[in-house]
Amino acid sequence: MNRGADIRIMMTTDTVGGVWTYSCALATSLAASGADVTLVTLGPRARVDQRQMLRETSVHLVDTDLALEWQDPEGRNVSDARRVLAKLEARLSPDLVHLNSFREATFAWQAPTVLVAHSCVNSWALACRDTAWLGEPRWRRYSERVAAALDAAQAWVCPSRAFHDDITAIYQPRSRGAVIWNGISPRAPSGRKQDLIFAAGRLWDRAKNIEALAAAAPGLDWPVEVAGPIEARLPADITWLGELPHAALETRLQHAAIFVSPALYEPFGLSVLEAAAAGCALVLSDIPTFRELWRGAALFVDPSDSEALHRALADLCADEMGRAKLQRAAYEQSLTYSLTRMTSAYLGLYQDLIASRRTSAAASQIEVRA
Repeated sequence: MNRGADIRIMMTTDTVGGVWTYSCALATSLAASGADVTLVTLGPRARVDQRQMLRETSVHLVDTDLALEWQDPEGRNVSDARRVLAKLEARLSPDLVHLNSFREATFAWQAPTVLVAHSCVNSWALACRDTAWLGEPRWRRYSERVAAALDAAQAWVCPSRAFHDDITAIYQPRSRGAVIWNGISPRAPSGRKQDLIFAAGRLWDRAKNIEALAAAAPGLDWPVEVAGPIEARLPADITWLGELPHAALETRLQHAAIFVSPALYEPFGLSVLEAAAAGCALVLSDIPTFRELWRGAALFVDPSDSEALHRALADLCADEMGRAKLQRAAYEQSLTYSLTRMTSAYLGLYQDLIASRRTSAAASQIEVRA
């Protein structure tokens, strides 16, 4: 019997960054297990290429055009969000609501809720050492809503132990929360790797630290390509690809011999996992999340030291045996973070919460009759 049979799940998501990739993978896997899953977008609507990721699945997609919480720190859109999502819950009658952002956990849901913390403004600012603006009233209100959301949800989850510790330290939630690593379907690296260094990240996002790679690129023997939204003048030593559809990104990863991420902040890093699964050698910033997930399977570099990053990349380009060893290690480590494992962990959590809610409801009925 499928573990997800007869479970109706309403899952919120957004289309900016890795949350969409995560949501599509998990929703598709849950649906394959027998669950009835509706994916509800907040923020910009999914592009045509993003919708293709749900093609040939039974996942339902609903767009709401509601603001993302980090784009609405004043909370002007909260009333609309509460009204729209309450109507959706009434129509869908889910057994469980899976939230991929914070503020919605404070709404008056009928079903039990799971909140997954993918990132937050405060932890981003701390990692980027850019915290002066957090004292503004609108960001204080944001922080209060995040803390309230963590306490309101029946369960909350982080994708890494390092990020769980950050959330706990910043917001001090009443419950301990859980850690469920992200996962993807296993892939077999195909074909011979090309002499290519590849990176992916939003160029406007300071946390991705792409400027460190731009400073490290001059003088490297191999070309450097970066995929991601472009909103600035770009150095000539890197080939800037702009935002790629997910399928095109996967193809680039299959070709690239080296994947580099000098990120200052990364609660998990799905692009790193996809690169490892494609058999890339990993050169990563020395931050707690990457150490947790990729210890023994990557080269780690101080993200503030572009000269050290240049040396690490240059040495790896010249070391065929060392590169092959790292590629194998990264691929083998990627198998730890499987979609099957992630889906099973979430289903177990969902079923526990649904069973607890039904037990509580039954107990309440007995008390009323008594």
